[in-house]
Amino acid sequence: MADKLTKEERSELMSHIRSKDTKPEVALRHALWQRGFRYRVNVKVLPGTPDIVLPKHRTVVFVHGCFWHGHKGCKISHIPQTNSEFWQAKISRNQERDQEVWRQLEAKGWAVIVVWECELSKSQFDGTIEKVCSDILSNGDLYKATKAEIKSSRDRWRTDNKLRKERILHLKEEIDKLYHVK
Repeated sequence: MADKLTKEERSELMSHIRSKDTKPEVALRHALWQRGFRYRVNVKVLPGTPDIVLPKHRTVVFVHGCFWHGHKGCKISHIPQTNSEFWQAKISRNQERDQEVWRQLEAKGWAVIVVWECELSKSQFDGTIEKVCSDILSNGDLYKATKAEIKSSRDRWRTDNKLRKERILHLKEEIDKLYHVK
C-alpha cells in the first residue's frame, strides 16, 4: 500500500512527534507528584536520559510509546505496510537500545520501571499508577536497606581498623619494654 501523503506532508507530520513531555509522560508525572513523589525529568547524565528519575528511591521510569518501542501484544504497536522493512529495523534498534540502557542503569544501581503508553489509557490509568507507586516504594526500601548494610559494613571496618591499630601500638609498647628501648 502506497503512502497517501507526499514526502513533505509526511515530514511535517513526523516533525510534530515529541520525544519528551508527551501526554502519557506528563499524566504519569502529575499522578506521581500528587502522591508525594518528587523527581527529576530527563536527566541527561544517566544513560538513556530517563523520563522520570526518583533519586531518593534510586529508581528511573521510562514511558514508552507502544508503536516506537514495539510493545508486543498491543493493538497500538503494528508495523506500517508502507516501508515496513525500515520500520521493523527502526523498532528493533529501539528495543536493543532500550535493553542496553536498562543494563547500564542497573549496573549503576538504579531500578528501572517501564510504563507503556497503553497502560496509561483511562481504563487502566489508576491501576498502572498504583503499581508504579508500589514498585517505586519497594525499590526505595531495597535501596535504603542496601545503603544501611553498606554503612554497617563500613562502621565494622572502622571499628576493626581502630582495634587493629590499638593492638599494634600495644605490641610496640611490649616490645619496647622487653628490649628496654626508650
